[in-house]
Amino acid sequence: MREAVRPTTRRAAKSPSVARHGRLGRHSAWKTAAKAVASVVAVALVSGSAVAAYAAFDLASSLKPTITLDNEAVLDGVPDVGAIEGGVNLLVIGSDSREGQGDAFGDPDEETAVLNDVTMLMHIAEDHSHASVISFPRDMLVDVPACTDPEDPAGDPLYEQYGVKMNSVLDYGGMPCVVKTVEQITGLTIPFAGTVQFLGVAGLSEAVGGVEVCVAEPIVDEHTDLNLSAGTHSLRGMDALQFLRTRHGVGDGSDLGRISNQQVFLSSLTRKLQNGGTLGDPVALYSIAKAALSNMQLSSSLVDATRMVSIAKALKDTDLSKIAFIQYPTGYTDDGGAVVPSESALLINTALQEDLPVIFDPAAGEASFASAADPNAPVEEAPVEEAPVEEAPVEEAPATDSPAAPAPTAEALPSDVTGQTAAETRCSVANDG
Repeated sequence: MREAVRPTTRRAAKSPSVARHGRLGRHSAWKTAAKAVASVVAVALVSGSAVAAYAAFDLASSLKPTITLDNEAVLDGVPDVGAIEGGVNLLVIGSDSREGQGDAFGDPDEETAVLNDVTMLMHIAEDHSHASVISFPRDMLVDVPACTDPEDPAGDPLYEQYGVKMNSVLDYGGMPCVVKTVEQITGLTIPFAGTVQFLGVAGLSEAVGGVEVCVAEPIVDEHTDLNLSAGTHSLRGMDALQFLRTRHGVGDGSDLGRISNQQVFLSSLTRKLQNGGTLGDPVALYSIAKAALSNMQLSSSLVDATRMVSIAKALKDTDLSKIAFIQYPTGYTDDGGAVVPSESALLINTALQEDLPVIFDPAAGEASFASAADPNAPVEEAPVEEAPVEEAPVEEAPATDSPAAPAPTAEALPSDVTGQTAAETRCSVANDG
């Protein structure tokens, strides 16, 4: 059973031992109806079919209560049809809350923690030429800014926190507080966010028709009931959820190993969506949007299904080698009970802020916790080196004022930053410990 990590708070009214669920702001009936009409028109324009119009009405009926972020005003004027214009910053939060999940994951009356065990930021470049997905370790120590109290939005804000684990923030201040914390870490503005629980992950994997993953050696994890033989597996539903949850069964058994394992899944999912034509298929995108609306708690900026489709379309033509899955670089604290951002984290922040693609150091693969190169991938032959040709020395021109150095076009990452691109097929490695 996963241990619950609780924040230390300076506000007596917020006892860290009691799990809370944020009060949700509900849209009025006329606003919901307006969104339904907008979805009908926009989706019908995209697909040109009466089926899509019906689908849009169906989507409106799937809407769950939403949460409004503090910075959604930056979205004014964003078009609803076609690929979204400009860049995108979207935070995906995986909650281990057992509320509404039945008893398949433990007794919800006893396991009352609401921890954001998965915190991933997707950044799509302004020109859609590249994208990065940053995974923040759940045990990373972070500073939390003052946040609106989800139980009393009109009251005093929750105090700042210092040096608490990342996965305690959702319980402390809800989705908006997790967003503000990641904004503070990265220096970005994040207007889109969504939270998904266990069964929601299973539902989303069903919506895409399963994801094919490579397993280098048998993976057995009694904590998640995962038992996979070596080879290639198409995972969906509960099998996909178990694969994404497993920690003890892969790598070194740590949360960092789990992140690497999740990247194997996500890179395969990206290849499937792009190579299979899903990102250019309005009907298929509708199906995924419906699954998201039904299975996730979304920021109010995302409840318009056409906006969700337009974000997905932004990646339709992005080179797979330019879609990077990055583990936010950290190092262990002296007692080994947590991790803290390393110096290389500044390079990740710079790449995000300056909208630069990243280049992994080939040596970083050796430090990867839970994945290895696909042994069945074709081997590229090394180029034949030609004998050097001696050239006559060239006279240098007299020294003049040097022109300004050109702006960097990519961020080269050091070997302590692990991850992979969507173009790479890697295989999950079992935990031998």
